[in-house]
Amino acid sequence: MPATLLIRSSSIHAAGCYTTTPIRKGARVCEYDGPRISKDLADERYADRFVTYLFGVGDRNTVIDGFGAAMFINHSCNPNCETQEEDERVFVVALRNIAAGEELTYEYNLYDSDDEEQPCYCSATNCRGTMFSEEEVKRRKRLAARRMAKVARA
Repeated sequence: MPATLLIRSSSIHAAGCYTTTPIRKGARVCEYDGPRISKDLADERYADRFVTYLFGVGDRNTVIDGFGAAMFINHSCNPNCETQEEDERVFVVALRNIAAGEELTYEYNLYDSDDEEQPCYCSATNCRGTMFSEEEVKRRKRLAARRMAKVARA
C-alpha cells in the first residue's frame, strides 16, 4: 500500500511532508516530479527567487521543476529517506522504517550554487550547518584557500 502523505507546518523549515501511514525501509515513498527544464532556463527563471524546488537530474544540465508532495520534503543531515535516480526519474526511498506521523527528510546535497551559504536548520546532532554536499563544502574550501593564497601573493 502506498504511503499517504500530508503537507503541514515543519519545525525544520516552513512546510514539511509527513506520512500518515508507516513506511517500511527500502520502500519508494514518492517521486520527485515536475517539468524538466534546462539548468540555464532554471537559473534565468528563478534568479530573483529565494526558494526554488529544483532537482538536478541526469547530466545535471537538466533539472526537475518540482511539483507535488516531494517538493515539500525538507533537508536533514540525519535523514530518514534518500533519493534514487532511475532512467532520469527521481524517487524518494525510505532509509529505515518510518512511523506514521514522522516528517520525511533527505539530504539535499546541494551543488553548483552562486549562494555563499545554504544554511541547514535540521537540528540533528550531526548537523553540518549547510545543505551543500560534503563534496561541495570541500570544493568551496579549496577555492577559498586559493583566493587567500592569491591575495597573500599580491
